[in-house]
Amino acid sequence: MKAYWYDNKPGDQREDHDSGRSVDTSYLTQLGVLYHHCPSVASVDTIAKDRSYKNRDEITVSPEKMGAVYEDKVKMFFNEHLHEDEEIRYILDGQGFFDVRSEGDEWVRIRLEKDDLIILPAGIYHRFTTDSNNYIKAMRLFKEEPKWTPLNRGPQVDDNPYRKEYVRTKGHPVAAH
Repeated sequence: MKAYWYDNKPGDQREDHDSGRSVDTSYLTQLGVLYHHCPSVASVDTIAKDRSYKNRDEITVSPEKMGAVYEDKVKMFFNEHLHEDEEIRYILDGQGFFDVRSEGDEWVRIRLEKDDLIILPAGIYHRFTTDSNNYIKAMRLFKEEPKWTPLNRGPQVDDNPYRKEYVRTKGHPVAAH
């Protein structure tokens, strides 16, 4: 895992967009984003038990697996959104990026690769993309039945109770830069 401030320069979303300004995991924790290195599924199982994750599935995001809809799906995943439950991903193979909004509404880019596990809190604005290799395989973990319901950022979503709770509890940590 490598976290840094997104450079906001033009270019494909799958490029690194590394500003050269790193972000420490302690800052991610202030935002409510939890990171674990899990060299085995057994360590994922321990986290799942501790956090009451009952269900899981696997997703492969690649042109080979998704065919003609790949580019549209990657663009859809990159739309800024939130979820009303935690988003938990364990990377089984490949690499990709989760971008999360800071308290100052800037993007923090988090590069994940095999054996990385990330937990995004309910209510945090974020987006996802593969890297330039166009391949990632991940395990998705869920507290209840598997679902992935994005709520794209907008005035109505800003008033969402999960967003309001996130902002109340995590949305204003001490700035990291």
